[in-house]
Amino acid sequence: MILSVRGVSRSFGDVHAVQDVTFDVEPGTMVALVGRSGSGKTTLLNLIGGLDRPSAGTVVVDGEDVTGLDEDGLSRLRREKLSYIFQTFGLIPVLSAAENIGAPLRLARTPAADRERRVKLLLDLVGLGDHAEQRPGELSGGQQQRVAIARSLAASPRLLIADEPTGQLDAETGRSVMALLRGVVESEGVTVLVATHDPLMMALADRVIQISDGRLVEC
Repeated sequence: MILSVRGVSRSFGDVHAVQDVTFDVEPGTMVALVGRSGSGKTTLLNLIGGLDRPSAGTVVVDGEDVTGLDEDGLSRLRREKLSYIFQTFGLIPVLSAAENIGAPLRLARTPAADRERRVKLLLDLVGLGDHAEQRPGELSGGQQQRVAIARSLAASPRLLIADEPTGQLDAETGRSVMALLRGVVESEGVTVLVATHDPLMMALADRVIQISDGRLVEC
């Protein structure tokens, strides 16, 4: 099991953002987390990714209890096993597409030749082989999201978390990005957990988990 969530809750004062959530995710699958705005999707993703800590319950990613890790342990987890894609892209403006993708590999002190090979492979995977030297400001929104996806794959994570990755994109570009994520599951063997309200993303997923008012409705 790549992900195991057990009895996870998160409260902010009197607001119960996530309530007693339990589910498992098999490796090499694409799972859509579906719910209205304010349903608890982002909070749950943040708890799974170690960006926030639950008020109760446990999260285990690839055999590691995320809820029991200190900050150093969480940093290592994000370097080695878990990666994020945000709807705001989060690219470094002064770096080229290739440099943005290679940044996690630099942090991991990957040898330059290996890093260059991995960056080239990922640029080709996301269809941006001809845009390696362009900076984010020279790319369209869809191209920037493709760079963000490639960067998230640089260190070969086991679990990829995507929070509304097509939220800033037009419908056609969003469809191509969603198809790319589906292809990533097949080609890289990565597990993808994606928060979305897009019906096409749900159709591409192996499984749909629905959340409402912080509770799982369908799993």
